[in-house]
Amino acid sequence: MDFNAPLPSQPGSGLVMSIGGVLPIKNLSQLHAEEKAQAQIANSRSYITNLAGHVKSRWSSMRDYKQQDVEPRLLSCLRQRRGEYDPEILAQIKQQGGSAIYLMLSSNKARAASSWIRDVMNDAGEGAIPYILRSTPVPELSPQFVQRAYQSIRQELAVAASVGINPSEDELEQYLIARKEVMVNELREHASRKAENMKRKMDDQMVEGGFLDEFHKFVDDLVTFPYAVFKGPIVKRRKALKWIEGMDGQYTIDLQDELAPTWERVDPFMIYWAKHSAQPDDGEMIERHRLSREDLSAMIGVEGYSDAAIRAVLDEYGAGGLHEWLWIDTEKADAEGRDADLENDSGLIDALQYWGSVQGKMLLDWGLDDGVVDDPLKDYPVEVWLVGDWVIKAVVNPEALGRKPYYKASYEEVPGAWLGNSPMDLIRDCQAVCNAAARALVNNMGIASGPQVWVNVDRLPQGEEITQMYPWKIWQFTSDMANNSAPPVDFFQPNSLASELMTIYERFHDLADNYSGIPRYLTGGESPGGAGRTASGMSMMMNNAGKAIKQVISNIDRHVIQPAVERLWMWNMRYSDDPDLKGDVKVVAKGANALVVKEAAAQRRNEMMQIALTNPMAQQIMGVEGVAALLREQAKTLDMNADRIVPSPEIAKARAMVAQAQAMIQQAQMAQQGMLMQPPPGQGGSPQAGPTTDSGQRLADGTPVTDTFSPMRTA
Repeated sequence: MDFNAPLPSQPGSGLVMSIGGVLPIKNLSQLHAEEKAQAQIANSRSYITNLAGHVKSRWSSMRDYKQQDVEPRLLSCLRQRRGEYDPEILAQIKQQGGSAIYLMLSSNKARAASSWIRDVMNDAGEGAIPYILRSTPVPELSPQFVQRAYQSIRQELAVAASVGINPSEDELEQYLIARKEVMVNELREHASRKAENMKRKMDDQMVEGGFLDEFHKFVDDLVTFPYAVFKGPIVKRRKALKWIEGMDGQYTIDLQDELAPTWERVDPFMIYWAKHSAQPDDGEMIERHRLSREDLSAMIGVEGYSDAAIRAVLDEYGAGGLHEWLWIDTEKADAEGRDADLENDSGLIDALQYWGSVQGKMLLDWGLDDGVVDDPLKDYPVEVWLVGDWVIKAVVNPEALGRKPYYKASYEEVPGAWLGNSPMDLIRDCQAVCNAAARALVNNMGIASGPQVWVNVDRLPQGEEITQMYPWKIWQFTSDMANNSAPPVDFFQPNSLASELMTIYERFHDLADNYSGIPRYLTGGESPGGAGRTASGMSMMMNNAGKAIKQVISNIDRHVIQPAVERLWMWNMRYSDDPDLKGDVKVVAKGANALVVKEAAAQRRNEMMQIALTNPMAQQIMGVEGVAALLREQAKTLDMNADRIVPSPEIAKARAMVAQAQAMIQQAQMAQQGMLMQPPPGQGGSPQAGPTTDSGQRLADGTPVTDTFSPMRTA
């Protein structure tokens, strides 16, 4: 059949004949028109209209607050990082004349701080994500696990009784306690393996979702602006290449659509919040997006979005874009050295993503049913996407605690405030004085670079050129009618103030080191004097400087890494079907800890290990338990499971006790079955030994397990 052939129909009727009647046919434009009409009807419902009005009202309030109090500061930080004067200051400099030099002191500090933070956060290795998943110390015993344990113990006791082993009450109690220790340890190891499986899964998701790339952008924002915002995980639809094995064993590439968690650095200029907020979860918040047609198309088919509304937006704004909210972008583009006109002609579509808590009564007034709102007086967290007048998404926040997927941190936190201080804020005055000293130095150097000349113009003949000087120039003068003895031409040398100006510059450069907590020697460009000339002195200075950056990294751990990783863990716990991933764990961000475990401490631990393993006297004093404890602590610093490498003394004793009891039962069974028999008389040889009193097990201190430690005895 030719699918391109025209269908048999009545000309101009829009009908096609079919079995049993006539079916209407519609072209693509008619279908689009009907779909848009349906979307307009849906978007004009009272609760959607009221919802859009509420978002616009909150947007107007947040926008006005940020435009007046925040955005000038953001622009100043951006210009300072790029080495540009604010427009009003540049106008004053040009009015005074002279040099407009700008020293890149702030940019150098920002680069050093960014590199320092990245080095510390990646202390565990190249590309490592600074967190660990740690199973809870006391795993919860499931009823199935307890029942299986009781059945196992009953079977062991039944077998022991059948071979004549009758333990006393004290021995039975000791055995049950040891058995419990072993089982709890096994459960703990099982939980630890689940945590390791979950971490591998999450590491893979973070790599594929661009966590590290976006996090590095977030760090650049952190050292530039009064705040930086990180976002995720956000589930997005994306294209993925999958290798599929065919029946013939050959692999082919299959292009598939998949929903995967991703992360984003949020532009500080694109985030808006309620005036009273100090963190994203404190109140309402709006993120302004600039979407391409591809971005909007990728939202079609994603749960929670209105496909009809998205198609209507593409139809209405797809050709020319939507720029009604780009009132700050021109200033930002100029500060970044981009052409603002090209930005406005990019065809991008602006969208508002609103996050906030709305009273249930308001949701009911907007038209939501009682199944969603069970208490009119309770607040419900909602997420709403608005493009122009189109609401393309309106859902109750599915996160169990109603938290937003945004995380905010500052280089220097200000308690109770959204805005903190960046290195640009901390050294702004020092940067201004250094710039002023540099401008004065350049101007003074230009003036003092050669002699200044004064000429008595009354004694110059008509047409004499006085704007140029060159060697062997012949000057012409007229006689002085007043018989003045002063020469017609004289020279003087302006004073050079370079030394004084350089002293001022160096002083305020040093103050910038102190205010920012980022010393110059971090970049390797300048070697400090005094204690810094020795390796131990430099190490001490680096450790002191690390105290300031440790607080910054602690802010990142507490406000960004830990909640972001916890949200990904909860997402996997909720939506993953793999039981080997799920378990009770605690997320630990370890960025700040990387500054604690430094090379000096590691070197001292290694020296202690060498003494413990090679010195007989130290081994005699410490004993096996002491060496084992030292090995356990060393394994912990390497992020290893210490219990797997060196078991604790309690676990070692419990294992030995259980193993000895089980060995005795097994030997008694073998003896009862005639497996261990004496040789016949006259055959020669020595009699075969009975059950040994040493099972070969050893306690943590090296003591052999014998009858003295036996929890059971043969009757």
